[in-house]
Amino acid sequence: MAGRGSTAAGRVALVWDPALADYDLGHDHPLAPIRVELTMALIRASGLVGNGAVEVPPGSFDEAELLRMHRPAFVDTVKRLSADVTARADAEFGLGDGDTPAFPGMHPTSMLICAASQEAARQVWQGDADHAFSPAGGLHHAMPDRAAGFCIYNDPAVAIDWLLEHGAERVAYVDVDVHHGDGVEVMFADDPRVLTISLHESGRFLFPGTGHASDIGGDGAPGSAANVPLHPGTTGDVWLDAFDAVVEPLVRAFAPDVLVTQLGCDTHATDPLAHLSLTVDDDAEAYRRLHDLAHEVCGGRWVAFGGGGYQVVDVVPRAWTLAFAEMAGRHVPIDTPMQWQELAYARTGRTPPRSFTDDPVRVADELREQARRAAAESVEAVRRLVMPLHGIRVPPTVG
Repeated sequence: MAGRGSTAAGRVALVWDPALADYDLGHDHPLAPIRVELTMALIRASGLVGNGAVEVPPGSFDEAELLRMHRPAFVDTVKRLSADVTARADAEFGLGDGDTPAFPGMHPTSMLICAASQEAARQVWQGDADHAFSPAGGLHHAMPDRAAGFCIYNDPAVAIDWLLEHGAERVAYVDVDVHHGDGVEVMFADDPRVLTISLHESGRFLFPGTGHASDIGGDGAPGSAANVPLHPGTTGDVWLDAFDAVVEPLVRAFAPDVLVTQLGCDTHATDPLAHLSLTVDDDAEAYRRLHDLAHEVCGGRWVAFGGGGYQVVDVVPRAWTLAFAEMAGRHVPIDTPMQWQELAYARTGRTPPRSFTDDPVRVADELREQARRAAAESVEAVRRLVMPLHGIRVPPTVG
């Protein structure tokens, strides 16, 4: 399963350094670093590294590059708390609360995540790889002047900015995390060179409470954002229909030089922090669509990051291994490797999944219908408000 085995793949980069797992918000925090470590272990155990798929370390990244996206006062505060977590945290900068607590070394570790995501962008843009994946990245909630939603520095925004600075004329950013990709949208809301598309659980039910279908970008670039808020209980078929109706036509019309994606897998039916009803099989189908779109629209240039996902044993490693398998054009077996199962149990005490596939999700008929109607309304709003701004002629709705 997974991977477009019939399609020859070029070089694919997996950006990793063990120090990326030092992004640790605390013992009981849901963003547990073990999820990325187990992902790397499953990718390796599944035989996906080699034959053109290579691990590469993060590249160089300096503070001047960070300050292009984040305010100096905020960065100075992160550095101060990074060196002394007992120092007074300032709520103005979003640090010190339960969501994004300060931790020792958070500045250099967050810088390293930015370096990894920027390296993924560099690998693709400079032609060293067709596709690149930075599983520790995807911290899409961080704002220019504050941390938010487990995110200190906004590495997707840093990577997009690097692409623009190095010659990309248009970048499409597609965010499939269950939470609205608010930070990235805000940072590029007035930049017509960047199109941000986010499919997420509606802000009526979930953090950060933004990403309404009527939010279509800033005054300087109307149509630079498309948002598809979804109702609790949304299943994979409804989610994929919304993807097909919004992502594919908009990305085709925008004609980006590179496709950048955030692959949060907290849309899963068992995720403890959200309420959608997807499976890892649905995730794999989304990755196939993104892969095809990258080849169709922008010469295969595809940069991907991790993101949310709080079933740290059952879901995240499988979903992101399937993502990398898709990038590499490789298949994974139905069963997860026994050596990985043993490692996951030894590290967490939890019995890991034995299969790369999920059982079908059952959703009550009434909830399923509510979710279908809500998705249709969101799609129709994007068709009416955003698509005409990209030259897409939308026939009037009948009835």
